Amino acid sequence: MFQRRHFVLAAALVVGWTPLAAQEEPAAVEVVTKDKIQYELSPATSEIEVDGILDEQAWRDATVLPVEFEWFPGNNIEPPVKTEALVTFGERALYVAFRAHDPNPKQIRAHLMDRDEINTFVQDDYVIVQLDTFNDGRRAFQFRVNPLGVQADAFSSEVEGIEDWSWDMIWHSKGRLTTDGYVVEIAFPFNQLRFQATQEVQTWGIDVGRSYPRSSRHRMNNAGRNRNLSCIICQFNKVTGLQGLKPGRNLEFDPTLTASRTDELEEFPEGSLEDGEGDVEAGITARWGITPSLVLTGTLNPDFSQVEADVAQLAINERFALFYEEKRPFFLEGVDVFATPVNAVYTRTVVAPDWGLKLTGKQKRNAIGLFAAEDTVNVLLFPSNQKTDSTLLDEPVTSGVLRYRRDVGANSSLGVIYTGREGEDDYHNRVGGIDGLFRIGDKDTIVFQYLYSDTRYASQVAEDFDQPLGAFTDDAFQLSYTHDSNKWYWNLEYEDRGPGFRLDSGFLPRVDTQETEFFVMRRFWAPDEDDWYNRWDVIVRGERTEDHEGQLTDEDLEVIGRLFGPLQTIVSGSVGRRKEYYEGVLYENLDFGELVFEIQPSGAIKLEFFGVTGEGIDFANNQPADETRLNPAFEAKLGRHVNIRLDHTLQKLDVEGGKLFEAKLSQLRLIYNFNVRTFVRGIFQWQDIERNPDLYTFEVEPTTETLFTQLLFSYKLNARTVLFAGYSDSHLGVENVDLTQTNRTFFFKIGYAWVL
Repeated sequence: MFQRRHFVLAAALVVGWTPLAAQEEPAAVEVVTKDKIQYELSPATSEIEVDGILDEQAWRDATVLPVEFEWFPGNNIEPPVKTEALVTFGERALYVAFRAHDPNPKQIRAHLMDRDEINTFVQDDYVIVQLDTFNDGRRAFQFRVNPLGVQADAFSSEVEGIEDWSWDMIWHSKGRLTTDGYVVEIAFPFNQLRFQATQEVQTWGIDVGRSYPRSSRHRMNNAGRNRNLSCIICQFNKVTGLQGLKPGRNLEFDPTLTASRTDELEEFPEGSLEDGEGDVEAGITARWGITPSLVLTGTLNPDFSQVEADVAQLAINERFALFYEEKRPFFLEGVDVFATPVNAVYTRTVVAPDWGLKLTGKQKRNAIGLFAAEDTVNVLLFPSNQKTDSTLLDEPVTSGVLRYRRDVGANSSLGVIYTGREGEDDYHNRVGGIDGLFRIGDKDTIVFQYLYSDTRYASQVAEDFDQPLGAFTDDAFQLSYTHDSNKWYWNLEYEDRGPGFRLDSGFLPRVDTQETEFFVMRRFWAPDEDDWYNRWDVIVRGERTEDHEGQLTDEDLEVIGRLFGPLQTIVSGSVGRRKEYYEGVLYENLDFGELVFEIQPSGAIKLEFFGVTGEGIDFANNQPADETRLNPAFEAKLGRHVNIRLDHTLQKLDVEGGKLFEAKLSQLRLIYNFNVRTFVRGIFQWQDIERNPDLYTFEVEPTTETLFTQLLFSYKLNARTVLFAGYSDSHLGVENVDLTQTNRTFFFKIGYAWVL
């Protein structure tokens, strides 16, 4: 019944939406912002080859958008370097080119790397294009290119408050260093963009700019930024004259072939590795742009393998589930539509689906999203006020999400969402709710969401994890008020999660909470652009949480100071005091301090450090403890081709009888980039935990040591035409047993994007 409802909804939406998309013309949207410049575009006067050489007649006739404002660290001052953007369009693509001048071209920071390696990418020089194709001042496609042509793309939404770098589009770019700077040439195919379905002249919001990282990271654009406006996309300038845009058939087929073999240790530690059976899987994902603004995506036997190892996290002395980002392409289509203030849709709960279907799009002020999948396993989180339990059931489950959102007024929106999961033994979790964002003037925003859940677990699952027997219901509510201006930022938020509220399609590791939180920040900008610092902040934040019986479970007050200085330095220090209730004990007057430091002394080196020390809790044995956590990190680039990053975490807990445990986690990433498409990478994750068994109330291993290794060869013609070949293994060591290999995996994957 559940599956049938999803397919009926999908069919109704496709049939009902298409005439609207074909007939309705875009309505004018009033956006509260500063005065904008509107640039008139004209069709390209010649063919354009994206080769980084701007020698075509089309570029000589293109519209020029000067990048004439530095908005950080300066406040709309004249930039330190000259940049101009050229814009034109053809029937199939929008074209943008940059001439980025530099008085000292040898200081240009440009390195090869994989696409969307955003933390490394932003350390380089780059240019940026942002397109508000619906001209609504709410959401934008974001594209960045460094001087060597390396790409990074994201979807930004100020309504949902996201900047999602996992989103990918197939587009073309070429960068080239010159004697006086660098040149970048870009083509954005219309069959990859979403925009209004109309034959009339279209007007889009556009932001073109440049990042110029030296001692400070100078950020420049064409329109400037008003720091007293809480929205950014609403400040874009405009381009008009876009007409006769042809997205083609708007069809894309992405077949994949994945082969793997995993060998497992027969018996630890004396056994030998037993050869596993080879596994070859073929799958296909298809994307159909029903209109330029409405996309239907389906997949059969999809390849959801990940070639990027998750960043390792220490899970010792943790009460709640850890969050990992989604990286699988099918789930990232239209991700902004499904975003809500409460994380109601967390697609990593879908682990190994047989099929999936997704419909996303926007017409005028209306956005809609539909998602359904049949999974072969069922992943469940069991949240409470005190901890998170979880399980993975080897049984099928059907998941579905229906989302509708309507833009209201100038920069506000209202939305509704339904998520559902149906499985065996009468299991279900159904959640519905409403959410909204309202802008009050230029600086203030109200965000809210209400959700109601109806859940039933199989009887054995309910008994094993101390969950209610039979069906049970509850709700959740969130409300926040935010003020954001040049000097002041503050936020007041209230959250209520009922003890019986469950969000199995989302990520909610804690319930039975009533939490009030405030955050106040005063910004002090440097009075002169030549001052040694850019800005310093003073922050006060606090929170108080009770369960639904009125028991105080958390209270926290913290004072923070933060400085943005030379060599792209960020220094943040804080002191605070907290209370925490755990398993019948209220721990009071827990003092702590934190230090965060980041510096980039050159384009080749970046140093980071995070440290916290203070009074805490030993959750394993429910006793007071002194906790120390140190996390230094180092990143280096050797020439243009080699990237090295080393992260290390040290966590130590001392109790009354001495040191309870000391945990160390190190991750090393070594990458050699042959060009913008090809690299080889090694990831090495080592974890070592030493415990004092005499200080535990239960039996523990005195030492545990693990080593994970992954080697990968990667070739990416674009975001979805890829070839991967790799190897990974794991080692385990315990007391009196050295590191012993427990498994190894060989894998190969090829994917091809066939775009029509």
